[in-house]
Amino acid sequence: MDVSSAVDRRASIRAFLDTPVSDDTIAELLEGAARAPSGGNVQPWVVYVVNGESMVRFKHTVADSGFDEPEYEVYPADLWEPHRTARFELGESMYATLGIPRDDRRGRLTQLGRNYQFFDAPASIFCFVDRRMGPPQWADLGMFLQTFMLLAQEAGLDTCPQEAWVSRGRTVAEFVGAPDELMLFSGVAIGHRDPDAPINQLRSVRLPLDDWATFVS
Repeated sequence: MDVSSAVDRRASIRAFLDTPVSDDTIAELLEGAARAPSGGNVQPWVVYVVNGESMVRFKHTVADSGFDEPEYEVYPADLWEPHRTARFELGESMYATLGIPRDDRRGRLTQLGRNYQFFDAPASIFCFVDRRMGPPQWADLGMFLQTFMLLAQEAGLDTCPQEAWVSRGRTVAEFVGAPDELMLFSGVAIGHRDPDAPINQLRSVRLPLDDWATFVS
């Protein structure tokens, strides 16, 4: 698979098969992803892998726990245009694909809760960063995770990056044994997409190039 194909195929998968993913495969992907750009070669990522038996235990732990104080705000308050509409339309498209109407609050909350079971993915990583790091290192984390997800595509695997886990940061940290100086940045579900799940047919609409790119003359 070439890079263009991997970029085009990568999507946030929200329904996985139970096909196992080996630790060796994940280790190989992580080592490859570590070649991602990093300012000053700081390499700020700290990763915990939850897979196999530990995933089974973790899902039970999460099911029995409540929400924590969020580590950070995933979206800015009072999100402005065109970003507000882009986010709204994606949500509406997702729920329409699932057949969940706008007034079905319970159905929407149930779907939201599937985040915390990794959408049934058999494996995951949690990416942490030292709390003393700043926005430039957060950018490094994004590049690391994108590289990981593209390499996963090349390996025939699918992923879903999940910032939703920041509202379970303490629960995750206690389970994986992360020290207090580390902050959870994101989780990533890893596995094989269910080809028959309607939600996996969803393809987000991106803003047109002219809305965000200027070619300076």
